Amino acid sequence: MKSLFTKLATAATLALLSAAPAHAQNALNLGNYQLTGNHTIASLGGLGLEASAVTYARDRGSLFIVGDEGLGVVEISRTGQTLGTMSFNWAGTGSSNNDAEGLTYLGNGRLVVVDERPQIAYQFDYSNGGSVALNNQPKVAITGSTTSVKNVGTEGISYDPLTGKFFSVKQDDPAQLREHSLTFAVGGGTATNNVLFSGASSVFGLNSLSDIQTLSGVDALVGTNAADNLLVLSLDSRKLIEIDRSSGSILSQFDLSGVTTQAIEGVTIDERGTIYLVAEDSGTPNSRLFVLSAVPEPEAYALMAAGLAAVFVARRRQRG
Repeated sequence: MKSLFTKLATAATLALLSAAPAHAQNALNLGNYQLTGNHTIASLGGLGLEASAVTYARDRGSLFIVGDEGLGVVEISRTGQTLGTMSFNWAGTGSSNNDAEGLTYLGNGRLVVVDERPQIAYQFDYSNGGSVALNNQPKVAITGSTTSVKNVGTEGISYDPLTGKFFSVKQDDPAQLREHSLTFAVGGGTATNNVLFSGASSVFGLNSLSDIQTLSGVDALVGTNAADNLLVLSLDSRKLIEIDRSSGSILSQFDLSGVTTQAIEGVTIDERGTIYLVAEDSGTPNSRLFVLSAVPEPEAYALMAAGLAAVFVARRRQRG
């Protein structure tokens, strides 16, 4: 009976935690989300001051961020505590602004960072306390060209572990959402690119594109259509939208205007469906980490209630 009690209690808890995203066969449904966390990111001598991109490392249970000054990468907990840092050495890259705006995690401590203006992606292995010479790492021009597009280039990149492809967004003039097959190599690799959507305003009703995140890593969405959807962030419109990657249709959205006055530039998501956003300092003392969590819908509460009722009955029988 004790084993049954334990199983029922666990089932009831899991019902409450996972039912909200799990029911959504076609969408994550951002309408079910609310702000549940607001954390300071340490400035770390400027390394964490201008947070412009964030990515989740499932095998470490942590987040990585970069700032648009390109000083390096910072590993933080899901509540913003600093876990480690690694500095960037841009010598020989030819970068004009060291403008690190895109970041994604591949697994086993391996990351990809994108320099916005020449749109070059660098692959490197994270080493806490170390420094990485980016020009010596495997790299690729993600659009096949290194011609500077000025300060409206690649703002975000996200790896899709399901397909092995990458998705990126170009900020403006024109704004683009792109799919890439990338081969990294020291000295320069190859890229096959597909512009899925062009024109943020005409396609998504947004003023610009700031970051992108795949959803295939969310456990509750595995095997559903929603696993193919994408999260798209717009700093200028202060919105986070969920889209169908095939049609570009907006499936759900979250208004960020009430979250902060700081510039939210990065988004990622963990296996539980929790969303993490980073905002640069914008004149305030620190960048910040914001957490959005799904609120269980009524059917989730009903499921939990049923589970708890079963637990109560089991306990009564045990006592009897």
